[in-house]
Amino acid sequence: MCRHLAYLGPPRTLHDLLYAAPHSLHVQSWAPRRQRYGTVNADGFGAGWYPQGPGRPQRERIEGDRPPEPLRYRRAMPIWGDASFADAARAITSGCVVAAVRDATVGFGSEESGAQPFRADRLLFSHNGAAEDDEALAAALGAPFPPGALDARAPVDSAPLFAHTVRLWRSSGDLAASLAAVVRHAREHSEGRYNLLASDGEVIVGTAAGDTLYTLRREESRGEGEGAWLASEPFDDGRDWRRIPEDSVVVATRERTDIHPIG
Repeated sequence: MCRHLAYLGPPRTLHDLLYAAPHSLHVQSWAPRRQRYGTVNADGFGAGWYPQGPGRPQRERIEGDRPPEPLRYRRAMPIWGDASFADAARAITSGCVVAAVRDATVGFGSEESGAQPFRADRLLFSHNGAAEDDEALAAALGAPFPPGALDARAPVDSAPLFAHTVRLWRSSGDLAASLAAVVRHAREHSEGRYNLLASDGEVIVGTAAGDTLYTLRREESRGEGEGAWLASEPFDDGRDWRRIPEDSVVVATRERTDIHPIG
C-alpha cells in the first residue's frame, strides 16, 4: 500500500533520487502508474540515507570500514506538501538511500510513526503491502521487541515484520536471507503482501511477494561508476528496467545484482 525505492552507487543528492525523474517517487505519491492496491500515497513519507564519512566520499571508504548509522526524515503529510524537504534534498548527498511514500493500510492511522523507512542500528527497512490478519502477525513475529528498535512498536502491520527482520539480521548478518525468512514466516501466520526493502549501507535487498518490484543498473553520466536501484515501479521509461519475478529476493551490491527464490 505504498511505493518505495532504494539506491546504491556513486553519491547523488536526494533531490536527484526522489524528485528529478519524470515518474519519480514524488510523482508516484499522487500518480503511480503500476500500483495495484490503492490510488494515491498521501499518508506520509520518509527517506533514510547513509551520510558521507568525514573527510572522504563514501565511494572511497577504506576496506573494512562500515557505513555510518543512517539518518532519516519522516513526515505524516504527503511528500508534495513539504516544500522545505524538497529544498533540503538538493543539499543532502548519499551513496545509499531508502525512501517511501505511504498509502495507509485500512484500520491504521497516518501518524508519523507509521511512515517508513524504519531504522535500527545500520538497518533501514520499508514494507509495501498489508497483512490480512495483523493481530496474528503481531503475536507471532512482533515480540520480543528488539532492543533499540523503537520502530518495532509502531501501530502498523509493518512493525512485526521489521521486528523480526532486526532479530534475524542481528543474529546472522545476512540481510537477504533475513528478508526471505521474514516473508516465509509471515505467510505461515497471515496471508498478505510482503514486498520488503532494506539496506545496511552496503547492499540493498528487496522481496517481490504480492506486489511489483523492479531493478535497474545504470552507468552514471558523470563517469563515477554504476548505480543500482530497486523500486516498486520504474521512475522513467528506460529499457534497462527489469521486473523481479514473484516470490523472489533480489540483492544489489555495487558490483552486481542477483535474484533468488524466496524458498
